[in-house]
Amino acid sequence: MSRTLKGAVLALLLIPAAAFAHHGWSSYDATKTITHKANLTSLHWGNPHGAAKVTFRDQQWDVILAPVSRMEARGLTQAMLAPNQQVTLVGYPRSDGTREMRIERLIVGNKTVELR
Repeated sequence: MSRTLKGAVLALLLIPAAAFAHHGWSSYDATKTITHKANLTSLHWGNPHGAAKVTFRDQQWDVILAPVSRMEARGLTQAMLAPNQQVTLVGYPRSDGTREMRIERLIVGNKTVELR
């Protein structure tokens, strides 16, 4: 097998591992559900997934949302999540203590959106 082909095969094998490591479910503690009503302090509406920031327990936390295509398919638009918009977040904290939560469900106004 040529050196170039071996390199290409190795690269293809590593791509799924790198994607999983980004925000794999194993990084979050599903036994500690967080339900938090807050105003979004910032919002990123883009790929590979949406993200926001909220104040939780008197500290700034990162909020990991779903991919934009999934959120929009389920009726959630960027306009609904403008900064300072009050939302209720239901999700899980990172297991390593990093101030980050992965959101399963988002409630804005009277609309509940399942993100996973």
